[in-house]
Amino acid sequence: MGMTMTQKILADHAGLKNVEAGQLIEAKLDMVLGNDITSPVAINEFNKAKFDYVFDKSKISLVMDHFTPNKDIKAAEQCKKTRAFAKRFDIDNFFDVGNMGIEHALLPELGLVAAGECIIGADSHTCTYGALGAFSTGVGSTDMAAGMAKGKAWFKIPAAIKVNLHGKLSANVSGKDVILHLIGLIGVDGALYKSLEFAGDGVAALSMSDRLCISNMAIEAGAKNGIFPVDEVTEEYMKGRVNRNYKVFKADDDAVYDRRIDIGLSALRPTVSFPHLPENTRTIDETGDIKIDQVVIGSCTNGRLEDMKIAADILKGKKIAQDVRCIIIPATQSIYKDCIALGYLDTFIDAGCVVSTPTCGPCLGGHMGILASGERCVATTNRNFVGRMGHTNSEVYLASPAVAAASAVTGKISDPAEII
Repeated sequence: MGMTMTQKILADHAGLKNVEAGQLIEAKLDMVLGNDITSPVAINEFNKAKFDYVFDKSKISLVMDHFTPNKDIKAAEQCKKTRAFAKRFDIDNFFDVGNMGIEHALLPELGLVAAGECIIGADSHTCTYGALGAFSTGVGSTDMAAGMAKGKAWFKIPAAIKVNLHGKLSANVSGKDVILHLIGLIGVDGALYKSLEFAGDGVAALSMSDRLCISNMAIEAGAKNGIFPVDEVTEEYMKGRVNRNYKVFKADDDAVYDRRIDIGLSALRPTVSFPHLPENTRTIDETGDIKIDQVVIGSCTNGRLEDMKIAADILKGKKIAQDVRCIIIPATQSIYKDCIALGYLDTFIDAGCVVSTPTCGPCLGGHMGILASGERCVATTNRNFVGRMGHTNSEVYLASPAVAAASAVTGKISDPAEII
């Protein structure tokens, strides 16, 4: 029986020739990730288990990105604990204020994750790295603690759904629209503990930013991971970033999938996820007249340079609507610098936006954009649960950078084609 791409990677890391869905394995890890929210919990478990070593100080990444710069005393204490741990074990990849970024944008940017690798992170959106052809998934802080010490983790081999992408995206449609369309199609539990495996001729037409966005939100469909085949786009992205050998795995022709889904990219329209679940999707033609109070463009989903360019192109020479707050968050310091060099920051500020240091803050209702009762926000983030960005009576609408920027100008959810 053939294996999927995910199954091949896990088999390789478990030292097995074959695996099948439902099988329990112990796999070697290439990277263990934590942030300022999850790392302190993992460190407590690490200490409770009386570990006094890490398996490889170059294969642990600790990124201070959620509540940084520290928003309150508790956040400061969490970062202090993580800093002390990083210093104790001389962790190579510790990223703090000044040299940090949003974790799931930072690790690919620095070449810390690569094709064919097995990665866990104490953050659900660790599935992002499937865009590079890696198996990556979120785990609890206890698994993170064990992973830091032992360099291994237990997995149940996931079954898979094959998503065949065909054609090319139209103007003002991006990877965010692809994944929102898919989640709307199958629901937030449609891929529960399965691997979403993307294939088809349409993959070649997707940029790396598109793929990172799509893989990032695989968890919003309940998936264990989302993964793309390694092609020229992948190889070009890793060139100059990844300084080690990596393996490329391909699904067998006779691999078994629980379901096959076909998506014609050219037929997709800008898509918006209405409150309070990512599956509650409508195309831009079906949204109606929804007035908004805030726009957030950034996050681990859509804070990359390509996203910044899309927003800047729409906002150039325009003004944010009266009574609307627009928050722009480049996902890493490098992206921030590129935005400066390319003039995007001038465009954002001239339009009336505020530009933040890299942070996850508003995405999870932590800081930098909390919503009051009754307020509505269009966000390029990944979740719109009740109270996700603030008051339980607030509303979050998930959308692409193009829709978000257009909505910031008009003051209501808008088709970018109408104002370009």
